[in-house]
Amino acid sequence: MINPPLPCSHIGAPQILRMRDLRERLKLSPSHIFALIARGDFPKPFVLVPGGRSVGWVEADICQWVLDRKSAAQQEAQ
Repeated sequence: MINPPLPCSHIGAPQILRMRDLRERLKLSPSHIFALIARGDFPKPFVLVPGGRSVGWVEADICQWVLDRKSAAQQEAQ
């Protein structure tokens, strides 16, 4: 499956990203993503099915995180 590049520009229903999608798109390991979540520096996943173990992220939230990181990096560089 080919993923569209970030930032997101899709129209329609929200898309759900799984960990494998985050690994491919962000080039971050799962352990690094969970460390960022633990520090409060990355959006928390939500459980896809009540009582289930599968989690996901709303694509728009991840796209916003990328844009926020870009802005923060630009401000740090100044």
